Amino acid sequence: MEITTKELESNPVKIIDRVINGESVIIILRGRAMARIVPFDNNTYFYNDENNTIFGMWKDHNEEKTVEESVRELRKGRQF
Repeated sequence: MEITTKELESNPVKIIDRVINGESVIIILRGRAMARIVPFDNNTYFYNDENNTIFGMWKDHNEEKTVEESVRELRKGRQF
């Protein structure tokens, strides 16, 4: 199913219901396909994927600081 962004704005619940029922929806903006909404597969656990590279930098993390502490330290910025 293809819909325009205008249709998505005016009928989001109707479109989500169609996706829940297994249909994939392509969003059209200015005549071009810009996005696809697909049903979520509950059997796939994105965050448990061993090959997930989003958090790969923490994969072999051996420091005593937690991830939260390390990120907080990075966000402090440089002190001159």
